[in-house]
Formats: sequence, structure tokens, C-alpha cells
Amino acid sequence: MAPDSTIMQAVEALEYRVTPGDVASQVGIDIKLAEQGLLVLASEAGGHLQVSESGEIAYLFPPNFRTVLRSKYFQLRLQEWWSRIWTVLFYLIRISFGILLIASIVLIIVTITILLMAMNSSRDNDDDRGGGGGGGGGIFLMPRMWFGPDLYWMFYPDYSTRRSERRRPSRDGSAPQMNFLEAVFSFLFGDGNPNADLEERRWKAIARVIRNNKGAIAAEQIAPYLDTLGSGFDQEYEDYMLPVLTRFNGRPEVSPDGQIIYHFPELQVMASEYQSKPVPAYLKEAPWRFSEAGSGQLTLAAGLGVLNLGGAIALGWLLGDGTLAAEIGGLVAFVSAIFWVLLGYGAAFLAVPLVRYLWLKQRNAKVEKRNNQRAERAELLNQADETIVKKLDYARQFAAETVIDASDLAYTTEKDLTEQELLRSDKIDEEWRQRLEGSSSS
Repeated sequence: MAPDSTIMQAVEALEYRVTPGDVASQVGIDIKLAEQGLLVLASEAGGHLQVSESGEIAYLFPPNFRTVLRSKYFQLRLQEWWSRIWTVLFYLIRISFGILLIASIVLIIVTITILLMAMNSSRDNDDDRGGGGGGGGGIFLMPRMWFGPDLYWMFYPDYSTRRSERRRPSRDGSAPQMNFLEAVFSFLFGDGNPNADLEERRWKAIARVIRNNKGAIAAEQIAPYLDTLGSGFDQEYEDYMLPVLTRFNGRPEVSPDGQIIYHFPELQVMASEYQSKPVPAYLKEAPWRFSEAGSGQLTLAAGLGVLNLGGAIALGWLLGDGTLAAEIGGLVAFVSAIFWVLLGYGAAFLAVPLVRYLWLKQRNAKVEKRNNQRAERAELLNQADETIVKKLDYARQFAAETVIDASDLAYTTEKDLTEQELLRSDKIDEEWRQRLEGSSSS
């Protein structure tokens, strides 16, 4: 069983000495999964268990544990290789749509030019070579006249950097973050889910709230980070806290007044002193953006899309029933054969962003509604009434922190058992000596 990469990242972030509670609160995963993952990682990477006098366990890992794992697991090496390869492949996929757009426009313009030349030639039996040469020159000049000198710059991955060096920066100093070919992909499909890490952020925030309050909280402190609290009895009996209790192995405690607070003993155990960390007042979802490309890039992409579709329609009119294309042959015959593909691509190029824009408007309305609901719960906590204040006061009775210090260890796999027994016997003798001295002095 290969170790979990999320747990490995947490161990590195926590400087290689952790408890299951440390890992669970660092990345927001189920505390049972954190404990199981740490056991697997310790056994595979040469980690050590440290057991305190009270029976709490901490895990100590060597800083080079990734190197140890890499030598043992081909799967981990394969994941690293694939990550590098996929970065290149995804970049090629992104720019391919821009390349197809430019290729489609060039192909349509060249074919239209050839058709117009052939039609003019059929009207005039006295072929003027000078006029024909002028038409041929138009084939090659037209794309360059449209795209300008930046046509060849677009094919470089660092196009935006190169371009920004050649133009005056905007007032706010911002510059395009992607080249034009990537902007075409962004115009069509956007730039991914801005809330792809929402669940991770949610559970990290909840775990941090629990730790900041030393392992004991009221439900109202967690409500601003949840999507829904249910209705009726579900909300009254705080059923929305069940997933939180399950994930972090917590338990409810009932006050003498009948109020419920929640206690998480395993999140109170840590490998080192915990410093309170800032937490946002509520979980805020980011609105979906149509595109992260610059406005100029989007305008150019849309303009080229209109040109492509308009050119395809004009090409269809010139091709007619296909007789002229058959007579000319070559490129024109090929374009005639794939005409419906070009027309379909041109229509889809403009239809997809339009549909996506309308869909995003509806989706963002729901995002804003959820954000407003969570903000209201946060405001309710800030303006806590007497009931909430009493719950918070009762929760503080269960607040505690247990730090597994190296001086309090009863056992560790770092040292030989005989050596530990000898050290432990010395420690026991010292404790008895102090007790005897204390009793004799009294």
C-alpha cells in the first residue's frame, strides 16, 4: 500500500514530527484516515513512534523520507514523471484550439481567394498574368495583414512575457497571464472550477476553529463553514454537526442547562506547542469567472470566431453545388469535402462561450446566495445572545491542550528497548527519591 501524498505533504509542512490530530487539522481529513496513513508512512519510510506517559502517540519521520519511498515505490516515481508530462500535454491541448482557429481562418481565406480567382478567370478568357499574380500575392498577404506581426509570437509559451516587454504596462501594473493561444481555450471553456478546493478549505477551517478553541466548541462556531443547516428539527437538534463529529472523532457534551457543546479529544493532542492561526469568519466561495484572459485577448478571440464563421458561410455560398471545386481540385476539393466540419466548428466556437456565459450567471447567483447565508451565520455568532454565550462558557471547561514532549516519552522506536528500560528505571528512581525527600522534610 503506497503512502498517501496528502499526508506526506502535511508531515513536511509540520516539520516531520506529528500526531494524527496535527495531520487531520492541517489538511482537514478524517482523523481515522490520518492515523492509518501515518502508520503506513511510518512503516514504509522508516518513521518512529513516540509514546507519552499518558499513552498518546506522536510520529517522527526522517527529512529524506520521500527519497526512501521513491526508491521503494515505482508508483511514486511514475506519478512524478506523469505530473511533468501532463503539464506539457495540457499546455499543448490548450493551445491546440487556438491553432485550429487560425488554421481554419487561413484555410477559408485561401480557398475563397482561389475560388474568386477561378471565377474571374472563367469570365475573362484573356487571362491577365499580372492580375493573377496580384491575386496570388493576396493569398499570403491577407493573413499577415489581419493578424499583424504578433502572429508568430503567439506560438511561444512565454508569449505574454515577451509581449508585455514590448508594450507599456497598464496603470495598475497588470499584465496578461496567458498567451493568445491559451486565451482562445479560456474563451471557449474557461479556466476550471475556482472552488475545486472548497471541501479542503472547509474542513481545514473547521479543524482550525476547533484547535483555536482548544478542542471544544459550540455548533454556532462551525455553522459559518457549512452549506446548509437543514430545517425544522434537523437544525434545532444540530444534526448538521454529525459529519464534523464523525470526521474528527468528537463527542457531544450536555450542559446542566441542557445545551450541547462538542468536544474533540484527539485534536487536543499535538506534537509541539500550537499557535492559534487566523480563520476566515465564514467559508466564502469564489464566483465563477467567464475567463481569466485579458479583455483584449477575449475581444480578439471573439472577433476571430466571427470572422471564421462568416468566412465559412461565404465559402459555402461560393462552393455552391461543388461543381467548381471538383473542376479546380487540389486544396479547394479538400476544403469542399470538409466544409461542414469547418462550418460546425465555426458555429460551435461562438455557441459554446454563449451557453457557458448564461450557465455561469445562474451558477454565480447560487454561489452568492450560499455566501450570504454563511455570512449571516457569522454575524449571528458575533452578536451572540445569552444562549450562545452560555454554550461558549461551558465549552471552555473542556478546552485543553496535550503536547507530547520528548521529556515525557515512555517509549520510542528510535532507541533500543534495553536502553529505554535503563533510562526509564533511572527516571523512576529519581521520582521516588524526590518523593522520599519531600515526605521526610514534611
